[in-house]
Amino acid sequence: MHKGRLEAFSDGVMAIIITVMLLELHEPAGGGLADLSAAVPKLLLYLLSFVFLGIYWNNHHHMFQATQRVTGAVLWANMHLLFWLSLIPFVTNWMGEHFGPLPVAAYGAVLFASGVAYYILSRLLLRAHDAKSVLAQAIGRDAKGVVSVLIYVLGIVVAAFEPRVACGLYIVVALMWLVPDRRIESLLH
Repeated sequence: MHKGRLEAFSDGVMAIIITVMLLELHEPAGGGLADLSAAVPKLLLYLLSFVFLGIYWNNHHHMFQATQRVTGAVLWANMHLLFWLSLIPFVTNWMGEHFGPLPVAAYGAVLFASGVAYYILSRLLLRAHDAKSVLAQAIGRDAKGVVSVLIYVLGIVVAAFEPRVACGLYIVVALMWLVPDRRIESLLH
């Protein structure tokens, strides 16, 4: 099966997710600096969620650049990932409206499920390729992905007591992934 349709569909879904998230942002109630400063927490949450979606899109793109074969299981795993990513606007908005333990834990749970879904997708892609393929060489054991999921779990637990610290843990994961991973690019060029 050719990977082009999967990539195009995934790109479209991610673009829609970002659009929905943007539509949830509303202008400040007034024209003063105090009105703008009241909107800052929501803007920061939007930025964090936008960064996470950008990280997923970027890594998805790179992973599929090295992919030669797509199976039915890969298609379903990709849909599984897109499902969890599609919940990011919901939990972002909820956390922005009602910052507290449950919304922050729910945000972490969606990030956790997205990380697990991405890991499953990568493992199914590896299963569809030779052990010496460019994809296998580039992905390897994915230690950073596993560490990310563990930090999300910690963030979910911590959210019950210290929601701000939990958000800090989510930011740590985002910062880990902002450091470019050149493995796939270097193997393809």
